[in-house]
Amino acid sequence: MRRILAFLFLAASAALPQQTGPDRQRLFDRGERALAEGRYPEAEAAYEELRRLEPGMPEVYGRLGLIYYQQKKYPEAVPVLRQALKLKPSLPNTDVLLAMSLSELGRYSEALPGLEKGFRRPADAVLKRMTGLELQRTYTGLHRDGKAVEVALELSRLYPDDPEILYHTGRLYGNYAYLNIVRLSKVAPDSVWAHQAVGEAYESEGNYELAVQEYRQVLALDPAHPGIHYRVGRSLLLQGKKTTAPDQTVPEALREFERELLLDPTNANAAYELGEAYRKAGEFEKSRQFFESALKHYPDFEEAHLGLGRLLFALGKPDAALPHLRQAAALNPENDVAQYQLSQVYGALGQSEAQQKAFAEFRRLQTRKASQPKDLLSPREVTKQEMDPKAAQ
Repeated sequence: MRRILAFLFLAASAALPQQTGPDRQRLFDRGERALAEGRYPEAEAAYEELRRLEPGMPEVYGRLGLIYYQQKKYPEAVPVLRQALKLKPSLPNTDVLLAMSLSELGRYSEALPGLEKGFRRPADAVLKRMTGLELQRTYTGLHRDGKAVEVALELSRLYPDDPEILYHTGRLYGNYAYLNIVRLSKVAPDSVWAHQAVGEAYESEGNYELAVQEYRQVLALDPAHPGIHYRVGRSLLLQGKKTTAPDQTVPEALREFERELLLDPTNANAAYELGEAYRKAGEFEKSRQFFESALKHYPDFEEAHLGLGRLLFALGKPDAALPHLRQAAALNPENDVAQYQLSQVYGALGQSEAQQKAFAEFRRLQTRKASQPKDLLSPREVTKQEMDPKAAQ
């Protein structure tokens, strides 16, 4: 990335005065060639000599500042970049490079005006990206976390698939969330929100027993607090998956989902979990009612479409199952279970070409999935639909 940055600054090419002698021109050409090729010590030597010979030329200082920056010699970069701007305030991008150097030195207050100005300025995507990362770093260093998050959101919008952006944004969000939870624990340690936050933290760590205890504290303070019976039920289900005796937790989990629906009949997650539990138990009519309730309140619920499609197929209704399975696959083309179930339904309907296509896609997704970590929960925080143990063998 630094090599690309060098080319951006080289695009604003320096030029020696026409009356410059051949020795100076050779130094200039050598320095430019070395800088373009990333031979920074050689470029530095050439431009240091040029600075001695041409002390009033701003472009020489600008180039020398860039060379120092490329070598992470930030203390040396700052004074020469300041001199370049003193001699020629309009020197392209030099103010941004100075601000980035100051940020690297931890001189955030000095860096901030230049970075803010540079990030707002229409610029090459590479320069804007680097300026944004330094601005995010600077806001964080100044403990202006809200502004850092604003920059992170903008960078995520501009560069959605950039690994470095994703890393720094995720790290920032995590830190910002942590700071807010710490503050919550200080200002309201016995509130429902503090207990809920701690419960969610335990749940994310897989410590479901402690998560349930915290959620119970929430309900003791506010029996009608929305979503908490569902979280208790989900934690109980996950706790059961970690033990050899899930039958001890599943019945209580189902009762929690039912309690959630009494408080909030629109909770599609609770309805789905009940539908899935009853499907696995072979109580198909109850299962269908809950799946349909989930889809009534959340029509694009991928797992509910898939669960209902599987249920209808088990009831001998492949024609009714097909639209739900198609919708599940459309909502998430990477869902291997949906592709497998589609292949089964197409086979039952006599659509052999579609069956073969769906099964081939299932095999492709299975191969790729084998090298990825297994998720127990879908993005909607519900139990994922999984392959039956004997399926596709």
